[in-house]
Amino acid sequence: MWLLRLLAAILVVAIGAGLLVYTLTGNRYYLALSWRLFKYGIVFALVVFALMFIERLAIIPL
Repeated sequence: MWLLRLLAAILVVAIGAGLLVYTLTGNRYYLALSWRLFKYGIVFALVVFALMFIERLAIIPL
């Protein structure tokens, strides 16, 4: 779990850095990079949450 938190923190810093560089330079590449990182981060988080949910369902005895 600590690895997921570390990856989330790195992702937030990378998105923030991309937005900051975009505001300083005006180069839209960094804005697109931040948006792409945000989308992939959301998809990754949803996959992790889905796997945790499936794991929780597998533990419940029927």
